[in-house]
Amino acid sequence: MKSFWPGPLLILLLHFPCAVMVQAANSANDSLEKLAADFWTWRAATQPYSPDDIPRIERPGGKRDWSHAEIQKQREALAQFDGRWKRLDIAGAPAQQQTDYRLIGSALARVRSELDINPRWKRDPNFYVEQSLTAIVEALVVPSPFDKKRSDELLTRIRNIPDFVKVGEENLENPPAPFAKVAIDALDGVDGKLIGMTASLAPVTTLKREELNEAILAAVTALKQYRSWLQKQLPELPQETALAREAYVFFLKNVALLPYTPEQLLEMSNQEWARSVAFEAYEENRNRNVPPLRIFQDTETWIHKAAADEVSIRDFLEAHDILSVPQGVQHYMLRPMPAYLRAVSSFGETDDFTGPSRLSENCVRYVIPPSEKTGFFWLATAQDPRPITVHEGVPGHYFQLAVSWQTPDPIRRHYYDSGANEGIGFYAEEMMLQAGLFDDSPHTREIIYHFMRLRALRVEVDVKLALGQFTLEQAAEYLESKVPMDRQTARSEAIGFATAPGQAISYQIGKIQILRFLADARRLQGETFSLRKFHDSLWNNGNVPIALQRQEYLRTN
Repeated sequence: MKSFWPGPLLILLLHFPCAVMVQAANSANDSLEKLAADFWTWRAATQPYSPDDIPRIERPGGKRDWSHAEIQKQREALAQFDGRWKRLDIAGAPAQQQTDYRLIGSALARVRSELDINPRWKRDPNFYVEQSLTAIVEALVVPSPFDKKRSDELLTRIRNIPDFVKVGEENLENPPAPFAKVAIDALDGVDGKLIGMTASLAPVTTLKREELNEAILAAVTALKQYRSWLQKQLPELPQETALAREAYVFFLKNVALLPYTPEQLLEMSNQEWARSVAFEAYEENRNRNVPPLRIFQDTETWIHKAAADEVSIRDFLEAHDILSVPQGVQHYMLRPMPAYLRAVSSFGETDDFTGPSRLSENCVRYVIPPSEKTGFFWLATAQDPRPITVHEGVPGHYFQLAVSWQTPDPIRRHYYDSGANEGIGFYAEEMMLQAGLFDDSPHTREIIYHFMRLRALRVEVDVKLALGQFTLEQAAEYLESKVPMDRQTARSEAIGFATAPGQAISYQIGKIQILRFLADARRLQGETFSLRKFHDSLWNNGNVPIALQRQEYLRTN
């Protein structure tokens, strides 16, 4: 896997201690661009792995360390970066530079949140499962073959697992029992999963079977020991999981850059939930005599139909003057999930959005054979691939990221915040429904409204979990009954919301911000307003929080 490096000098500097690197850069001729380049290089080497796919970044190879000593080094480096950022004088700077300055501030606040505001490294046992096993998934989703460089990096990550779980036992400070239970459940049968992965993985790598088996055995032993340690701790651990209001508000204001209180978020989501339920009821009544959708009979038919739909969606965007489709953006493809990836698929999103250095490659989403027993989202896409293609592929995540990664502004190219990304993906669903993409399939329109109901409920669940108004189990039961959705998906959703507060609101709140942004732009521009031009700007700046996009766009257009 290729890695992003801003330049040879920064490659050299990364081999020196962070404090030396930062001090060397912190000179009289410091600039926002120089600070950003230094920060992104440092961040690529230190950002924790996430089971979400939006935050994935291209990283340098090598081992990772979450020991107390390394965490303190991160704090010291963050303080240096923060000092440089605060000393920059941008008074009177152009609107774009003002926006970029706030982006770096948000990125710094995210690191502060990870280290000290919501320190999952000391309050969430599943954090070490992610650093161990999500890191493996992230390496495996990039399509094979695994050349020597990729094979060696995969082996390094497997060998890193015992170190992660060891420091996990040292770092965790009385974590919530529900979080510990999540990690215990996740590691149930981990030996079979990793051994199953190895059996099908070895033939497609350059690794010797003996060295791979040795590394897997050490990883399995460490993870099983970690699980046993958590089981012993479990009876004495507290039940409270809430992050607390102050920490949640810090994320909203400083990281996500949202201009709303938790109470405003709840009010907004309740209105959207009511709207989605009403529209779903209208659609179901309208379609009461329409035969139901059927799932595809086999994976090959499903993949072929999804590929044809992806091309037709691109044509639809251009033909209806909705969004420009650059020739260089590759395709969103479904592919059968390899056995080695399926074995560990529960530890991360099984897709590959490519990256800034891999723009010539297709995006891949791996699928298992269609079945009526498939989870909430994949049952829907096994009936009609287009809703998920619109959200995840074109014009959603993959397309938006591929366009954003080509912007000449390096700060916007490497900044991420899923509030904008997920907001655009969710916005695209209903926007394409209103544009007429699903006019040929009445029950697919019901799927879109069903998704809308879930995204509205996610806000309520996220906020109430963060503020202590829901337990994890209450959140899962609420989603299961009120969406409704299958129990496994509901529990998985609730776990993600509880351990990483603020992410689940991004779909609905991002979409609401975009709608208000569009309305303001259309009102101010009048007859000169162009939906295509508006969308082109939104997608090109798709990694930038909507509040900042709106401020800059309305000021300069």
